[in-house]
Amino acid sequence: MTDEQEPLNPNGGSGQPSYSSGVTPSLADTGVYHREDEKLLQGRSRSLYAMSENVDTFFNSREDTNMRMSAGGSGNGNAPRSYSVSANGQVSYQTPLQMGRSELYENLPFVAVPGMQKKERNLSKAFASFAAELDVLEADQLNLKATHKHLSSKEKEDYRKSANLLLLEELEADRNVVTVPLIFAVIAASTSQFLVGYNTGVMNAPESVVFPGHSTASWSAAVAAFAVGGPFGANFAGTLADSRGRRGALMIVIWTFLLGGLIQTFAMNMLAIIIARCTLGLASGLSSVLVPIYLGEMAPPTLRGTLGTISQFALVIGILVADLLAFPFATESGWRLLFVVTPILSGLQLLCSPFLLESPRWILGRDPKSRKARFIIKRLRGLRYEQEIETEVTHFVAASQVQHVDTDDSVDSSNAAVAMFRDKSVQRLVVCAIILQLAQQLCGINAVFYYSTMFFDGVIDNPLVGTTIVGAVNVVATWVALLLMDSCGRKTLILWSSGGMFFSCVAIVLSLLGYFNNMVALGAVNAYVSFFEIGLGPIPWLIVAEMFDAKYVASAMSVSGQVNWSCNFIIGLVFPYMNKYLGPYSFAPFALVLLGTFVFASIWLPETRGTTPEELQTDLVQRKSTVVFHNIDIEGNYNADLGGEWRMALEQLREEEEEAENGIGAAREEEEEAENGIGAAKGRGG
Repeated sequence: MTDEQEPLNPNGGSGQPSYSSGVTPSLADTGVYHREDEKLLQGRSRSLYAMSENVDTFFNSREDTNMRMSAGGSGNGNAPRSYSVSANGQVSYQTPLQMGRSELYENLPFVAVPGMQKKERNLSKAFASFAAELDVLEADQLNLKATHKHLSSKEKEDYRKSANLLLLEELEADRNVVTVPLIFAVIAASTSQFLVGYNTGVMNAPESVVFPGHSTASWSAAVAAFAVGGPFGANFAGTLADSRGRRGALMIVIWTFLLGGLIQTFAMNMLAIIIARCTLGLASGLSSVLVPIYLGEMAPPTLRGTLGTISQFALVIGILVADLLAFPFATESGWRLLFVVTPILSGLQLLCSPFLLESPRWILGRDPKSRKARFIIKRLRGLRYEQEIETEVTHFVAASQVQHVDTDDSVDSSNAAVAMFRDKSVQRLVVCAIILQLAQQLCGINAVFYYSTMFFDGVIDNPLVGTTIVGAVNVVATWVALLLMDSCGRKTLILWSSGGMFFSCVAIVLSLLGYFNNMVALGAVNAYVSFFEIGLGPIPWLIVAEMFDAKYVASAMSVSGQVNWSCNFIIGLVFPYMNKYLGPYSFAPFALVLLGTFVFASIWLPETRGTTPEELQTDLVQRKSTVVFHNIDIEGNYNADLGGEWRMALEQLREEEEEAENGIGAAREEEEEAENGIGAAKGRGG
């Protein structure tokens, strides 16, 4: 599109041919101002000013146009070639790459959940394919005007493949941009999740050495107190994050871990241990909600799944480390060293806290014009130019508006949850999410992580060995689960998981009854944990992020977290009594829960839909059916940012030449003054 083709007719623009159903290419202009820039570089200093004025006029006219366009445009004088006009006449100037990144921002929730990589990739593929079709039609119209012939099928396919590959590579390039502020955010957030896992498993081994002589009830209360604080933390995390900011809320999590760890380390009796565990549970509940939100809002869309995976690995590694440290420290003289790990790591987090940045999304939600938010985005994304920063701000603001839940009451996280329950279109999904959270905890998995040492006592010679093997298998199974989630449906994984855990429970019960030897029981427990990690472990959380509209994801995860922690408390409190009174049948109730889960999943649980590239592209075409696109030139648009760089170079050249001319002028003035002085002296001498 040339300077003379300025389109601001809301109904379709510039007189170019337009096409409905989301595809309306007009002739692409390639390299108008780049040819002028070459002349500028070749010209002498006298022509520099005149030529640069022409370029400035070009950019200024674009800036004036951008002042008139919608908030979705770039608005930075970048002169993007592509633009779109919505059904209401709103004009948005974005390159195809910017359009694609906008789609990712709007359709991926601002949470970092393990397993989201598949949806991220599929969304990228869907938009790349969609934009490539626009590019093919653009090239076909250009060829038709030049030669009065349409492109052949082979030529169209070549255009399509080239554009698709180029745009897909650019959309996924964010995965390779990892900045120092983002690294610090990941370290701090992942350490919090590590502490959640560590404090889940740390009470497993030292039961017999912490204040010997305590009752079963007091120890059960100490273990279950962890899950008492959890629901409160999960419930208040959203309110805290909204009022104090994501960084401020995360700092509260760190201080709470530090306080709970110090109380636990220097406890004088079991009551202090119980108080400490409740405090640590509060911190863990806060962390389980805040960490996915914080990382999701700090990371670009294509990194959210990866960062969610990192935080999940941090949690399961925390459980394993607690098991490993029990070998040297689970003694009457060393058990406090097991507990001191929490305050030490919290202290290290505090040392890193000056490097933690606030979430730009939270700041922009309070002030869209915030300079602080722009500075943070610049550092997080490694951007250099103002137009890049403003484009990123546009993505944040637009995505936040799309993912906002409209409520009749004052803005509050509870209102969003009420709106979700009232929305009949998602009620079935809400029920499925709640039942899966019930199944995740009532299947008894935390009975293993809390009490496996007690369970293995008498089954194998050294219960700590069995507990550590379970922890190691848990880490490996988490990695295997990530591989399976890329190739298997969510419902399929739930069925395999619940079915495999059911038969593992049966094998455990039969082994404890004496039908098999004790090594079968150990293998069955590890199989039980492995099957958990491929389905019931990650899927209840992932299914929320994939199946709910982005605007409901935060509310659904908050409700799920509260249900999960409540059931966690029940298992932590009840299992010692189940083990005591049911004996070899202690896993039988878990088998019944798993059987019910299998039946529910096979009959009522929907498979995730709309997640393949083809389904996503179909949805994209439907959503864009009323949008008119112009000048979609994928390859040409990647050079659009050069305009800002040329202008900066021109300004620098101007300044240098002005300084040089000022210096020459000053030297001439001094020379003239000197000549005048000499002439005056001669006159007086004469």
